[in-house]
Amino acid sequence: MSRPYVELAPGIYRIPHISDFLNSFIIAEADGSVTLIDCGLKGGPKKILRALEDLGKHPNDVQRIVLTHAHSDHAGGAAQLIRASGIDGAEAHADDHPYLSTGMAPPVNAGPTAGRILNRLQDSNFEPVPLARALADGEILDIAGGTQVVHTPGHTPGHISLLIPGREVLITGDCIMNPLGRRIYPFAVYCVSPKQNAASASLLGELEYSLAAFTHGTEIRENPRERIRTFLTRKGAL
Repeated sequence: MSRPYVELAPGIYRIPHISDFLNSFIIAEADGSVTLIDCGLKGGPKKILRALEDLGKHPNDVQRIVLTHAHSDHAGGAAQLIRASGIDGAEAHADDHPYLSTGMAPPVNAGPTAGRILNRLQDSNFEPVPLARALADGEILDIAGGTQVVHTPGHTPGHISLLIPGREVLITGDCIMNPLGRRIYPFAVYCVSPKQNAASASLLGELEYSLAAFTHGTEIRENPRERIRTFLTRKGAL
């Protein structure tokens, strides 16, 4: 049986949820504690708990949960994992707190007809998430020797990416996706502002990293910064 995770760098693991299409991440510290980045859909905790067990970890080892944004495929399992770990709540950018705390995704881009329909139909679509703390752009978290919060709004108001300089890893969140190895922006209909998302994505081309990990799609291990910059140049974002 294959392992329920993919090692990206020492102590950093990608957890595939729907094949490689949807991912969350485990960061294991030298002191035995664990940070989770995103929690998948409602059924996601099963995959995350299996990965923890395979790594010799217990839910009680989880000391921190960081959410990239307030959508059900990233926050849907958060409340379950908060209960399982016994922590007070998750951490996310302040601009997404109103949506996470109510289990309601932010209103999507109302320009396309599909966006207007989705906004009318939208209801509470994931279990409300207890929140422990608000994150801010540029903040350095005590994770993996120092993890930088990069506010990349547009997909949601409080969307964040995470840069881990000590391991040379970038986690893009949904700002840039890589399904089937093809860089794309999130669909416009699922963004509060596609234009803002594109502007945020350009920031990721200026950072330094040797591995790019995505919440949708597989990681890029060879020349990730150059390949992301090529994508951004093609999109007119650089």
